[in-house]
Amino acid sequence: MKLSVRLFLGYFLIVAVAGQLVLMLMVRQIGPGVRIALEGSLVDTANLLAELAAPALRSGRLNDGDFAAAVRRYASRPVTAEIYRFTKRSLDYRIYVTDDRGIVLFDSANRAVGQDYSRWNDVARTLQGRYGARSSLDDPADRKSSVMHVAAPIRDGDRLIGVLAVAYPTALLQPIVETSEAEVRRAALWLFGAALLFGGLFSWRLTRAIDLLVNYARAVTAGAKAAAPKLRSPEMATLARALETMREELEGRQYAERYVQTLTHEMKSPLAAIRGAAELLEDPLDEADRRRFAGHVREQSERLTRLIERLLDLAALEHRQTLAEPVLIDAAELLRETAESATPRLAGTQVELRLETPEGLMVRGEAFLLRQALSNLLDNAIDFAPPASSVELTANATDGWIEFAMRDHGPGIPDFAAERLFERFFSLPRPATGRKSTGIGLAFVREVALLHNGRIEVANAEGGGVLARLTLPAAD
Repeated sequence: MKLSVRLFLGYFLIVAVAGQLVLMLMVRQIGPGVRIALEGSLVDTANLLAELAAPALRSGRLNDGDFAAAVRRYASRPVTAEIYRFTKRSLDYRIYVTDDRGIVLFDSANRAVGQDYSRWNDVARTLQGRYGARSSLDDPADRKSSVMHVAAPIRDGDRLIGVLAVAYPTALLQPIVETSEAEVRRAALWLFGAALLFGGLFSWRLTRAIDLLVNYARAVTAGAKAAAPKLRSPEMATLARALETMREELEGRQYAERYVQTLTHEMKSPLAAIRGAAELLEDPLDEADRRRFAGHVREQSERLTRLIERLLDLAALEHRQTLAEPVLIDAAELLRETAESATPRLAGTQVELRLETPEGLMVRGEAFLLRQALSNLLDNAIDFAPPASSVELTANATDGWIEFAMRDHGPGIPDFAAERLFERFFSLPRPATGRKSTGIGLAFVREVALLHNGRIEVANAEGGGVLARLTLPAAD
């Protein structure tokens, strides 16, 4: 299982469990909270009505006085009230009054006059001088018929002469409770979805940074050109720089060891020739031999110079991971410049250079490096082209790529050399002279191609000769 999936599942589990617990606690508090608010309102109402009922109870006119008339008018009042999203169309308080023994003297619902309510908590506690309240089922068979009762004492001075209670059916609160719970759940669902989206984005960004570092490490391991990824996270950016530093250190050591070994090996032959010629020059020689051996020394010295220069160029190129200053380059102009640079070499041969330069083809890269790469390919083609033959230099566009092709009509590539063309210091003898080159040219071309996200292919062409193709991405 991928790290991103594990991170997301772990985050999802934490959010789901924590969210569910919070949601359960909130939903559980909605009902009690609404009932607490209702009870607080009933306390205020009961105490207010107790003060209004006190004169009628003291005068003995509780049922036929102004208080009773006002309560009956309240019960019959029409009402339409839009409260939030609820419409209230009835007045639902039930009001009853008992004497100081708990006997009901007045009941707005005309249900309990004369009954003994002294055992009900609302009346009993109030008669005892405490806060009295209760919730009872109006219909024992219906669990949804709960009614909340809150009582307040009626006093004549300091003497308690009765109890007034206000009752309200809590079933009327159920739609409010259910709507509130539904809204809380809906809001929690949105928050949960947002949290999951954030978690998914966080996991993606974190694992994307890790994937970029992994891909970079794999590219380095494979020997490909790769720059350390640019990451926003300070920790990941620090890790990327550490990997880049480690790569540079390791490659530097391996590179130095490899090149010291190969350079030492390649220098043995020209140094041996120089040493042999120098020893012969120490003895008396006629003028012709002296000139011939001095020419050997100069020729091998020049070979060593070319080898070192080419090796330094290749070393500098191999250490680069990205292009320094890429620009738009006209492919036709690049081919013309390459052909012009080869004019001195062609002057002493019978090889004809045929140039096909279609207009409008653009690549992005470093012109200097691309000219060097094409010049190396053209030099090889001229070296292996037989007299009175031609070398074709063309460019064409195919599916978002620009292909530079160079073909000679020489002897072609021997089977044993096909797999070794891009090895450093591997070279085939030139047909005209039998001499070998430094063996670094094609390795240099390959590094240029990789640096430009392209590729180089060299193979025998149909009909004879060699076809070299340098393919680069077309510029957008």
